[in-house]
Order: sequence, then structure tokens, then C-alpha cells
Amino acid sequence: MEQTDEKFRTGKGIGNEFTHSTLGRLIILGAILIVLLIIALFTKPGHEEILAETYDNNLQCIADNDSIKNDKLDAIVNNACNTFTHIDTTEVFSELRDALRKYNKIEVYDHALYRTVYVRNNIHAEGVRIGFAAYGLVIPTVYYSDLLLGVGIIQNQYKDGVIRSIQYDDTDLGTNPNLKPYHYKGDPDQ
Repeated sequence: MEQTDEKFRTGKGIGNEFTHSTLGRLIILGAILIVLLIIALFTKPGHEEILAETYDNNLQCIADNDSIKNDKLDAIVNNACNTFTHIDTTEVFSELRDALRKYNKIEVYDHALYRTVYVRNNIHAEGVRIGFAAYGLVIPTVYYSDLLLGVGIIQNQYKDGVIRSIQYDDTDLGTNPNLKPYHYKGDPDQ
């Protein structure tokens, strides 16, 4: 029996069926991801912008840790705030700013959709990641312990070795008990 009355139509069209199906949702999710990847490709910050922002973020990290040593959670919160703020250049001592540039080498590595920033110094010769850049932002991940702000001497005299041989005047080294093999197993006679 056919229905001739239009009241019984559900009102669902092909678009509604497509968005409520699993295949339709996967296609929509894939399209959104492709759009986000294309936006990331075109909004990567340039090398000069990354270096300027990284130095600014490092100076903010130094200024935050000037009086107290922060823990990892404080550093994460400070890094999140440092992403959107800039430091007043009169706040940081000029010798710390010069030491930052002198003892730390900042390198930018290019990837397909983002860039990473590494610092190399005497503490981290292989380099440690201190930030990444994507979607037009430079996001710092720097800790105060990653930066080298000064170097000191290891030895006092020029030709002194780091390991020095020590000579004792006393020839008496004490008494040695009569130890034999397997003495530690509990049988002293063996």
C-alpha cells in the first residue's frame, strides 16, 4: 500500500544521512585535517623571527629565575605565558644577555610542517630542544638549567692535572686478616 500523504516524510535528506554515517564523519575529519596541515605549511615562522622570539623567551626565562629556582611546573606555566609576552630589555642585566649569546648557540631545524629550536652549549653538547614553531607562534620549552650563563675554571694552575696522584708518607697500612677464597660463604677454614 502506497502512502499518498506528505505528512509521513521524515525530512532527512542525503546530507543529513552523510553526516550521520561513519564514512561521512571520517571524510569530514580527513578534510579538516588536510585544511589544518595546509594552514600549518603556510604559517611556519621564518628563521629570523624564530631566533628573535627564542632569544626573547630565553631572556624571560632568565629573568623569571633570577631570584629563585623554579620547578618544572613553574617553568611550564612561565613558558606558556612567555609565548604571548615580550620582555622589557631594561629588566635583564646586560651581562646575562651577553653571556646568553656568548655561551649558547641556538639552532633552528626545519621540518615539513613546523620548525624546532635547539640550544648547544658545554652542558648540552648534543643540543636540547628549547622550543618549536608552528601556526605563526614560537612556543618555548626552555628550562633555566638548559642555558649556560657563565663558565669557570676547572683547575687552579695551568699545568695542574685534574687527577692528581697522592703520596702518603706513612708506610703502615694496618693489618690484613687472613682471608682466603670462599671466606665470605661462611666457612672460615676454607
